[in-house]
Amino acid sequence: MTMRERIGPHLPYLRRYARALTGSAQSGDAFVRATLEALVSGQLSIDENVPIRVALYKVFHKIWAGPGAKYDPKQDGALALAASPEERLKGLSVLTRQALLLSAVEGFAFSDVGLILGVSTDDAQKLAADAQLEIERELKTDVLVIEDEAIIAMDIKELAEELGHRVTAIARTRDEAVAAARACKPGLVLADIQLADDSSGIDAVRDVLGMFDAPVIFVTAFPERLLTGERPEPAYLMTKPFERLTLKATIGQALFFHRARQAA
Repeated sequence: MTMRERIGPHLPYLRRYARALTGSAQSGDAFVRATLEALVSGQLSIDENVPIRVALYKVFHKIWAGPGAKYDPKQDGALALAASPEERLKGLSVLTRQALLLSAVEGFAFSDVGLILGVSTDDAQKLAADAQLEIERELKTDVLVIEDEAIIAMDIKELAEELGHRVTAIARTRDEAVAAARACKPGLVLADIQLADDSSGIDAVRDVLGMFDAPVIFVTAFPERLLTGERPEPAYLMTKPFERLTLKATIGQALFFHRARQAA
């Protein structure tokens, strides 16, 4: 089996992860390209002692972190000393968010997260827990849900409220989404792709973003179909049906980067 055949099935998901980690489709894809170039040139190689998906993410993290990047558990207390929510979010280490995304969004066991990040299994679990707690504590907002399946919409609403957010509306169509956004400016949009009247959730989001600046998470059963390189592609994608922890982590990432951009 060629290298392309071995890593090809995992590339759409590595792109999803890279985009969530960087908060940008462009930046995420750039890191994935650098990873592939390093493999093709022989600068880096696949670890044959671990599953191919774990090995691919390990190479990605070598590109991402650069030489000499290490986890220092003694620095964990720094966040608690920050003077404001913005400073605490800014101080939230990239490594904690990596651990959270790898475990909650990409579905890696903490033992594999440790292999990818070069830390112990216990440290990987602690990093992920720290990131989730900090994000949940600091990021509260109004949420617009664009979803035509009632049960899924209620699950999303319940979970968002568990995180301390307020769901202002559940829209089933493009027109309903636009009207709901006008009535109450959302701080976060969670959108399905195909809506009840055969309208497009992507079009609904474009309409909403034409009025307000808000982070968006698209929910779809086929995330790889939105990662083709042939159309404008979202930074945040979630697989449907979703795991609750995955949704929590993705919401946290989207709000984290949006708050950071606003602060900048």
